[in-house]
Amino acid sequence: MGFIITILVGALCGWLASLIMKTDAQQGAVANILIGIVGALLAQFLFGNLLNIGGAAAAGGGFSFWSIIWGVVGSIILIAVLKALKVLR
Repeated sequence: MGFIITILVGALCGWLASLIMKTDAQQGAVANILIGIVGALLAQFLFGNLLNIGGAAAAGGGFSFWSIIWGVVGSIILIAVLKALKVLR
């Protein structure tokens, strides 16, 4: 059941980030899920583990409001990196 929640939250985070970064037209559902999941892991690593920001460290524990917020933040960072590398336009 946790795997399904991870996919759903990843899809939500990736979709919200793609709307904010204006890449929604070129991303499909699978890209949104992957960007959302990888973005959430990136945010947890950067902000939770390296910078020790409390909300990001707590977001890695499961489904919560903060996990979605940090997932979107990480996904935005990931999309920005992918745009800089010209993977996304």
